[in-house]
Amino acid sequence: MTDPIQFAAPDDSEELARAEVYGLLSQLFYAPPAAELYAQLQVAPTIAPAPGAFLESSWTELVGASRRLSREQVAAEYEALFQGLGKPEVFLYGSHHLAGALNEKPLVALRDSLAALGLARAPGMPETEDHVAYLCETMRFLIAGDDAGVSNLASQRRFFDAHLRGWIDAMCAQIAAHPAADFYRSLAVFAQAFFSVEAQGFDMLD
Repeated sequence: MTDPIQFAAPDDSEELARAEVYGLLSQLFYAPPAAELYAQLQVAPTIAPAPGAFLESSWTELVGASRRLSREQVAAEYEALFQGLGKPEVFLYGSHHLAGALNEKPLVALRDSLAALGLARAPGMPETEDHVAYLCETMRFLIAGDDAGVSNLASQRRFFDAHLRGWIDAMCAQIAAHPAADFYRSLAVFAQAFFSVEAQGFDMLD
């Protein structure tokens, strides 16, 4: 879904670091990690890739989980939590968390927002646009895109408030509390902390 993440160097800008975290979350929530990505995560420095000491502990735990668990174990965990036969243990779709069912009004509203940004789901993408990975990738675009008329703080805030803020914390908490979650518990705790920092930052724009 995205190019392999390149972890930010200490002197990179805060915006680059934010975009890279969104890109990493997009990849890890979309599918079990590819070999190259997982190898990068295993050797990543245990300094959070986005500013803020609040993220350090959860980032260290996520890197530690990647070093402790094989990629095959993580893939099996992903399937057990988010795929499997019938209803998944945890839904990764905003519509489910906001409306209690898939393909509901929140997805329609999201598609309207994406169209206004000039974005649309790629033809080969099997997931609907309200999948958390798609939303994270959209946030990455709104941070790192070349068109300042689209990729700017105001657009980021509007999109985050409309399509992530209302449910992402509950989804992360559900994953973190699931007894089958190990690597994805660490990912969910890190993601929850990161989204909290994002929400606080947007609130400070008032």
